Amino acid sequence: MANKTNRINVPEARAAMDKFKMESASEVGVNLKQGYNGDLTSRQAGSVGGQMVKKMIEAYENGLK
Repeated sequence: MANKTNRINVPEARAAMDKFKMESASEVGVNLKQGYNGDLTSRQAGSVGGQMVKKMIEAYENGLK
């Protein structure tokens, strides 16, 4: 049986992550909707994830200053 390690441990964090994902999607011009987004291309999904990582790295670097 596989262990699911890709879970949000704090339930309140789910709403914040969803909001963050929606903001990142709008910044890169991807039309994301609530719920299932299986109609996205790999490029679109990757650009949303890449934007999220970019913003997280920027936030971390700003916190170090």
